Amino acid sequence: MKTDVHANPEAQDALREEFILFRTDFEKIRTMIAKTIVGQNEIVINVLIACVAGGHVLLEGVPGLGKTLLVRTLADSLNAKFSRIQFTPDLMPADLTGTNMMTLGDDGSRRFEFRKGPLFGNIILADEINRATPKTQSALLEAMQEHAITAGGQTHSLEGLFFVLATQNPLEMEGTWPLPEAQLDRFFCKILVPVPTASEIQEIVRRTTGNETAVVSPVLSANRLLEMGRLARRVPVADEILAQTVDLVCRTHPATATTTDAVRRYVRYGASPRGAQYLLLAAKVHAILNQRLHVAYDDIKSIAPMVLRHRILLNFEGQAEGIHPDEIIGELLHG
Repeated sequence: MKTDVHANPEAQDALREEFILFRTDFEKIRTMIAKTIVGQNEIVINVLIACVAGGHVLLEGVPGLGKTLLVRTLADSLNAKFSRIQFTPDLMPADLTGTNMMTLGDDGSRRFEFRKGPLFGNIILADEINRATPKTQSALLEAMQEHAITAGGQTHSLEGLFFVLATQNPLEMEGTWPLPEAQLDRFFCKILVPVPTASEIQEIVRRTTGNETAVVSPVLSANRLLEMGRLARRVPVADEILAQTVDLVCRTHPATATTTDAVRRYVRYGASPRGAQYLLLAAKVHAILNQRLHVAYDDIKSIAPMVLRHRILLNFEGQAEGIHPDEIIGELLHG
């Protein structure tokens, strides 16, 4: 597929220069995060890819792995408004969105005034998101998809940068609820946070038990992050790569004729069209980081697990046999 960028050498050179600056700014924020986060380089890069691409991130792992610290450090690295919400079973929707309160004016008159909740921010840390009830979870749906909040009969727009970065404990842990499928699909990706190695734990302990404290300062503005996202959308995708991406998403469904035996046997529902959209957006960022002016199928393969794993819902047999969605995705990619 010929594109205007490929046909015009001057436009191609200009785009290449913008991509160099893109990688420089990306590395600035990654380096700043590394001041407090030991190891987990791939996790940090994947979180940044999702943020640049304009999506919300779900981080899953057992407590104490630094998920909350990662999100807070990301917020500190950007000149943006940060809000933290600790999800608990008694959290109500109004605790997120805000509520109308009676106020007394200087003249003694009474009126209702809307007090904004913590969702009115740029980067929202939804800590232990799956410890709240489904009713509260649903309060996030409009904000995550529409960048708007309806409260007291009025709709309030969330202007500019708005990312929800949620941490989640494994469902096997006490006091957790599974997130609704509709809400899971709103997350750009699901990133699994592994237990650190012995050497990484040693470095964590060394950093956190001494007198030295890492200083994290803003290295990028919120507007620059949005600019990087708009730039990534300009990365061209060949028709062949687009067709392969769509085919991959279609084959996550058991009813597709060309899918694998494992999908037919273990999968109840596959990925939605939103999964294909997010695959391409993340692949475009991945292509820039790998110094390409176009998307290759290797970019799709690299980011497919984090984009698709929470969109593949297993049936009873799959759950009973302990099948992980990543196994299904791996077979689809290499089958």
